Amino acid sequence: MSYVGPDFDPPQPRRSAVRRPLTVAVAAVVVGAVAGWGVWQAVGDSGDGAGGPTGATGPQTRPATTPPASGDPTASGDDGTGDGSGADGGKASPSGSSSAPAATGPLKGKIVVIDPGHNPGNFQHTTEINRKVNIGTNAKECDTTGTTTNDGYLEADFTLDVARRMRTLLQQEGATVKFTQDGDRTWGPCIDERARIGNEAKADAVVSIHADGSGTGNRGFHVILPGSVNEGAADTRPIVAPSRDLGERITGYFVRATGSAPSNYVGGGTGIVTRTDLGGLNLSTVPKVFIECGNMRDSKDAAQLTSGAWRQKAAQGISDGITSFLEN
Repeated sequence: MSYVGPDFDPPQPRRSAVRRPLTVAVAAVVVGAVAGWGVWQAVGDSGDGAGGPTGATGPQTRPATTPPASGDPTASGDDGTGDGSGADGGKASPSGSSSAPAATGPLKGKIVVIDPGHNPGNFQHTTEINRKVNIGTNAKECDTTGTTTNDGYLEADFTLDVARRMRTLLQQEGATVKFTQDGDRTWGPCIDERARIGNEAKADAVVSIHADGSGTGNRGFHVILPGSVNEGAADTRPIVAPSRDLGERITGYFVRATGSAPSNYVGGGTGIVTRTDLGGLNLSTVPKVFIECGNMRDSKDAAQLTSGAWRQKAAQGISDGITSFLEN
């Protein structure tokens, strides 16, 4: 892997001279958030940096779930991609994930695709999700089950809850929002289909929502960018630069909204990771990133991930990053 990343001040849109004082004030807030992270890292609980793989696969039998600490209703979702052909357990058409008519706002005319990682039904469809699909560089499983907290809260439930909160926020800004799945299918979709949904929508930005399944003591979030790939059906070269811009903006605004620190086990403290082994990125032809919002296997991160109030902050931070990217 290649790890590179920005400062955590969110890149600011160009403003007129009249609005420059406000820009300075916002920048000061962000710097304060980053300073707070620095204090947390210096005195807080940190891991040894030997984290596990991103998006760890969960058990092959769906665990009993416990409701989030907030009591908020949640649903399913993850990062798979599939061709959706044949008996796929209820393949949803893209219209099943489309937004309501967009409101007037700064993002009017912009299309955002949100990819809620995984699907709770994947636990009951291991044969289907283990089927290999081509991701350009090699063949990879259609999807995975995703991970869970130690108390059984599914990553797939987390991702769809955050995605729905993001949809509301982005629609209020005028964007047209589409999902790769909205709890409307029994498993999947596969990772290649997830990429294809964003491509066919001609999305201005795509974000895949996840939570990690690493070891105890490994904490924090990280954003995954596409590396340069040109092999088979994969050619990410045109999207590497805009995807980095999108990812850097999301990183900065996520810090500001949630107060969370960048990962202490991948990314060298930047919160940014570049990968070339993820089909959802390799097969994308539009700007796209993944975000691992925290580590479900660490009790402190899990306490945040199961909080409805924190998930709202996460949705706000990701949405603000998307908005900043699309306004420039």
